[in-house]
Amino acid sequence: MSSQRKTVLLAGVVALLAFTTGTAMAADYYNPAPAYNDPPAFQWSGAYIGAHGGTAFTKMPNPFADRNGWSGGIQGGYNIQMGPAVLGAELEGSYLGGAEHKVRGGKIEEKWRAAAKAKAGLTFNQTLVFGTAGVALTKFDAGDKVRDTSGWKTGYLVGGGVEQAFAGGLSAKIEYNYIHTPNVKATSALGRSETDIGSHELKAGLNYRF
Repeated sequence: MSSQRKTVLLAGVVALLAFTTGTAMAADYYNPAPAYNDPPAFQWSGAYIGAHGGTAFTKMPNPFADRNGWSGGIQGGYNIQMGPAVLGAELEGSYLGGAEHKVRGGKIEEKWRAAAKAKAGLTFNQTLVFGTAGVALTKFDAGDKVRDTSGWKTGYLVGGGVEQAFAGGLSAKIEYNYIHTPNVKATSALGRSETDIGSHELKAGLNYRF
């Protein structure tokens, strides 16, 4: 084979290899692998209903002493999530089991409570840490050596808790509330008195979000 023909053949092979390589690189360039997208974060927004149970107690550190009562009730509310922040409102009704409070000349008992609460918290995906504050309406009954009381009295409520969400719209929470009710009237053998009542409630609950 002549030198000229060898040169032409070699040039053709080089051109073919260059074309093949360029086509493969172009295919790789224009057909990238699909990018990975993070799954959407958990959302707390929406309405919910639920139930709770726990203990209503007079003072620390023992919430399970004889003077306290077992509590239980229902709640419902609505949350709005904005980034990691959650704002919400909740209505709650509880039976308090007769937690006792000392007044002049005797004792009175807490029986029922209704509360309207605002909530604010931060989320860590499916975990919500929150604080709460609002208005509480408590029903006081006459106890040991007391003839009558104010009945229903309005006070204020503050507290906080942690709520953990699960699949299927369920979540579980632990919450503490302090309730201050001023000027609760009671009548005993020592006469009429007015007492500021400080109450505590520690409860666990389940919510269903929809």
